[in-house]
Amino acid sequence: MAVIHRTTVRPTKLELLASWLPSRPWYRGGAGGPELSKAGGFRLDDPRGEVGIEFMVVADASGPAPVTYLVPLTYRGAPLDGAGHALVGTMEHGVLGRRWAYDGCHDPVLAAQLTELIAGRAQAQDQDVSDMPDREVAAVCAGAVPPAAELTAHDDREGTRLSAPRGTTLRVHRVLRPVPDARPALPRGAVGQVTGCWRTADGARARGVLAVLHPGAPA
Repeated sequence: MAVIHRTTVRPTKLELLASWLPSRPWYRGGAGGPELSKAGGFRLDDPRGEVGIEFMVVADASGPAPVTYLVPLTYRGAPLDGAGHALVGTMEHGVLGRRWAYDGCHDPVLAAQLTELIAGRAQAQDQDVSDMPDREVAAVCAGAVPPAAELTAHDDREGTRLSAPRGTTLRVHRVLRPVPDARPALPRGAVGQVTGCWRTADGARARGVLAVLHPGAPA
């Protein structure tokens, strides 16, 4: 179980993201840099208790229209070998000391727990309260989920694609869009998905698709 510490973090997560987001191919903000606010999110537990896993949702008011981003992050007590390209930044945590924050789609611990969530073997946790399930995060699975060790992450204009051999693909949506259904059906051809909620600029609750799993060719 992840423990949520009530302490200071310097720089803040939003400050780290404001510097990092414009370098992403899926960034949609204005030329002057992001204007970010927290809009929601959830956590997953690392079974080994070593890596913090957070799916942050942030709203950006810098462009001509507000944009909502999903930013999966991992927090580590030491650098992750071979993941320098995925480093968001470092910060000083008031309890845990120096932490290395990574784009979680490129971290094998987050990829493993996301696939466990889709498969129904992991439970989303509240973003701000220890040992509190987040019941607004819903996972549906109607097929085989690939081992996380086989997934390779690639960023593009539409988000992040985690691909496995034989074409199985887990697409993580980075720009979130509300859907009208409380529990949206699986997209055509998909075998799994994760949906969740966030706050809109006017304070309303929105629900949308966070990740979709598409099958590959038969073995």
